[in-house]
Amino acid sequence: MEITPIAYIKSDFHEKFGIPRQSGLVEELSATVVFEPAYRDPSALRGLEGFSHLWLIWEFSQARREGWSPTVRPPRLGGNKRLGVFATRSPFRPNPLGLSCVRLLEIRQDREQGPVLVVAGADLLDGTPIYDIKPYLPYADCKPEAVGGFAARPKGADLAVDCSPALLDRVPEDKRAALLAVLAQDPRPQYQDDPERVYGMAFAGLEVKFRVAGERLTVTEIS
Repeated sequence: MEITPIAYIKSDFHEKFGIPRQSGLVEELSATVVFEPAYRDPSALRGLEGFSHLWLIWEFSQARREGWSPTVRPPRLGGNKRLGVFATRSPFRPNPLGLSCVRLLEIRQDREQGPVLVVAGADLLDGTPIYDIKPYLPYADCKPEAVGGFAARPKGADLAVDCSPALLDRVPEDKRAALLAVLAQDPRPQYQDDPERVYGMAFAGLEVKFRVAGERLTVTEIS
């Protein structure tokens, strides 16, 4: 079976560092699904406006490896415990496919790119290839009684974020809420805790530097 991308994502993340660990954790993030030329027929989207959420099936394009391992070290468990790859959402899989649930904000007609989808809550790197799009069906896809194993609860937005008005003014106004929400999620690897270390994160064409001490993140530079 051979599959080819039908679209790609345009997002504010040009590096993997800082991307939310699951879709929907940062609703303030918006992204755009741009279809490949062969799939820009508006008829293919007929009826999609009736759905509030979508499933995106995509490739971990920056996590390709030769071969595969039956076990991985989930960051959620500190990176020091191995679990079966099929019991995790690790990008290092036999077939590096990802699955994200996003909120559909708008179906927009672009003069050059045809119909594009504006979505919220995406956890995808800019340029990620998308292989399929399916509507989210609440009666089938929502299982309130489901058990979540070692990741039963989201990590949550744990950090208080300090960012001076002078620094925040360097961020486009429509990106500020998303940036602060991403930082509150604590972008650091979950096994790192060095209050003196300065981290750098690329976001929306900017370089954001910060430190974390305890439960407080302080932005030190935005350029």
